[in-house]
Order: sequence, then C-alpha cells, then structure tokens
Amino acid sequence: MNQSLPSPPKYRIGPAPAPLADSLIDTLMQCETTMLGHILYWGAMDTGLRPNAGLAPRVAGRALTVQCPGPCSTILHHAIGLARPGDILVVDRLGDTRHACLGDGVAGAAMRAGIIAAVIDGPCTDTAELADLGFPVWCRGTSPITTRLLDLGGRARVPVSCGGVAVSSGDAVLADADGIYAMAPAEAELIAGIALERGQIVAGRRAARQGNAIPPLGEMTGATAMVEAGAISVD
Repeated sequence: MNQSLPSPPKYRIGPAPAPLADSLIDTLMQCETTMLGHILYWGAMDTGLRPNAGLAPRVAGRALTVQCPGPCSTILHHAIGLARPGDILVVDRLGDTRHACLGDGVAGAAMRAGIIAAVIDGPCTDTAELADLGFPVWCRGTSPITTRLLDLGGRARVPVSCGGVAVSSGDAVLADADGIYAMAPAEAELIAGIALERGQIVAGRRAARQGNAIPPLGEMTGATAMVEAGAISVD
C-alpha cells in the first residue's frame, strides 16, 4: 500500500513588518551609499548587483522580501499584492541566474502597488521597457528567459539572502548609483544620522579648501604622521 510522504508547505507568508518612520526615510534620502561605506563594513550588497540600463535614482524604503525559486515566479506575483506604498522588492533567487523573474509587466504591477524599486539577486528582462517605465531595478544583468507560473512554491516576508547580505522583512534599504545597503531599522536610524553628519562635515571642508593651497593628502588625513611614527630610516 502506497503512503504519501509528508512534505513542507509550498508557500510561507510571514507577518507584515512595521512601517519605517518617515523621519528615517527622510534622513536616508539625504545620504549617499558612499557615506555609509565610509563607516560600515557590513550591509552592502556585492558589486555584481548593478542598476538596469544605468537608471539609479536614490531610493530608500522598506524591504518586501521574497524567495523565488528557479523558473517559477508564482510567489512574486502574489507578494506584490502584499506591498505597501514605498516598499522596495528584495528578491532572493536562490542561486538561479538563468531566469528573469521581472520585466515590464511585473514592474508595472509593482508600481501600481506603490513599490518604488526592486533589488533582484538574478537577472531582469525587458531592460529598455523598464527604463522607459522609470522603474529602478538593481540586478545581475538581463536574460531573455523568463520565469513562469509553475506553482513550485516560495516564501515572502521572511529573511532572505541578496547580494551576499542577510535581509529581513521590513529592513531599511538605501540604493543609488554606487550600491545598495540593507539595515535593520533601529541600526539604520543610528547609522544614517552619523553618515549624514559626517557628510555635512566633509562638504564643509571641501568648501573651505576651494581657492586655498591644499596640503598633501597624507598630511590632511593623518596618514603621514602614522607612517613617520612607525617608519624605519634606511640610508
């Protein structure tokens, strides 16, 4: 007598995350990812994720996370209906780099749901059409081979891996022409404030240097003093 073996559920939908504070979004939108890169070694997605067609406006929003397997985008179509205005899709493709899960049709639906951008650990398609829509996508290039509604399963609003970074549902995401950061909201409040303050200090120093004689870089940064303190004289 054949008995069916137990199997896990195909789909899992996590709880809705808390909205990000408007003040956090405002602060992040004043930051560049390079400001964060001066003070953080973590949270930055790898450089293989690049803006589609060079379209890279600065965006900041809440992560709507999705795990989307191989050739199937059933979960992604459903997840778009979970979005709230200002969300950013963060799609874990579970290692697949052959199938494009997002083109202009899915992007149009995402925009109607209030999603402002997508970060995909895999390729997109319809590159020119996405650019015409004005929908920013950071991804691993393009592919003409698309996903289909194969009902293979998937998960949404759960922790995912994207660009080598662990991203939780509801994390704060900042993306621009130089890269992508994902941070827990409480950490993002602190980091964005520090980054913005440092950026303002640097901007003031740049303005002060204009028209003045500029000393060697090592003297300005303190590197020369460090080298001289630890150098061995060689005659």
